Amino acid sequence: MKRIMRKVGIAVIALLAVTAYDYYKKHYGDESPNYKESSIADKRSPVVDNRHDTLKKIKASAQSQKSGWWMSAEGTVVKNLKDDTKGHQHQKFLLKLSPEITLLVAHNIDLAKRAPIRQGDRIKIRGRYEWNTRGGVLHWTHHDPRGKQKGGWIYYKGHYYK
Repeated sequence: MKRIMRKVGIAVIALLAVTAYDYYKKHYGDESPNYKESSIADKRSPVVDNRHDTLKKIKASAQSQKSGWWMSAEGTVVKNLKDDTKGHQHQKFLLKLSPEITLLVAHNIDLAKRAPIRQGDRIKIRGRYEWNTRGGVLHWTHHDPRGKQKGGWIYYKGHYYK
């Protein structure tokens, strides 16, 4: 009887392991459950939103104080800031999109790998824009852990950080 129970236990554990593997593969691809940096560099640079339209929308958001919309853009890292370690940890930096528009980026490093960016680097980015009196914050630059929406990313030197 002990042998049968042991075999049943092993079969149940194996079934759970296969189910968990299938779940993570479906939701996170071939990457780990923490959804770190892309395991394979993607040399195809992503297409970002029309620069003129994005800048126009940011300016309109400043006037109307409306936010909560998704955008993608290309910009230059102006300054790396100290990580926000309260609650979910965020890598923070300033990203210049145009001479008159600089955004704060808050990249959740509990859900995504830190992007190894430095001042002066050009990056492409996708996230959710939130208006504030200082020009705005771009957050959700990571995958959606619930898998309900596309989510965001930082694209730097052929790698996605999402």
